[in-house]
Amino acid sequence: MTQLYLKQLQLGPMENFVYLVADPVSREAVVIDAAWEIDRLVEIVEQDDLRLKAALVTHFHPDHLGGNLMNHHIPGAAELLERNLPIKVYVHKSEADFVSRIAGLSASDLVRTDGTDEIELGKLRMRFLHTPGHSPGSQCFLIDNRLISGDTLFIGSCGRVDLPGSDPAQLYDSLVNKLKQLPDETVLYPGHNYANRPTSTIGDERRHNVYMQFKRLEDFLGTMGY
Repeated sequence: MTQLYLKQLQLGPMENFVYLVADPVSREAVVIDAAWEIDRLVEIVEQDDLRLKAALVTHFHPDHLGGNLMNHHIPGAAELLERNLPIKVYVHKSEADFVSRIAGLSASDLVRTDGTDEIELGKLRMRFLHTPGHSPGSQCFLIDNRLISGDTLFIGSCGRVDLPGSDPAQLYDSLVNKLKQLPDETVLYPGHNYANRPTSTIGDERRHNVYMQFKRLEDFLGTMGY
């Protein structure tokens, strides 16, 4: 692995992880799933002399994006843009309309991704992986053997499939045919602090995470209650 600035921040009451990722030379940076404590995020960006280039969103749920959740407003991407930062919000095209309604973002605020996108941070390159299942447009971000997985893959678990827009068959495909195929040494950075450690590896999850061990879709669906 090359040198990389990667800061994992646990913010808000739902144990969310928010990430700042940057090239340590150019200081070009992205924030992933900016929600909850926007003042603190901006303070860290300024203190660490980062040049924020984009706000990336793993999926449209308010605890990762901002917006209203159970009559409670979560500050998020919209509040970040109010700081007059020269950035856009990157969301998968299948969720762009949801994002606009939930988070109060306009179409001009968004970059619609399709799962084949990349973004450059100095000399580093981050890949977008479309991993639907938890939500239609769930996406993970891969940079230099580090995977930021949102709510698709957790340490020892995976995302829920009982929410509007969830699809257990799609999640199975995302876990088994996409993420499980990454190199063993790929470091996993999940969307929530639900385990006894903040990171894992794809190799560890392949060996120990039951949701990555199914060989048949039917068995996976049965375990998920379908």
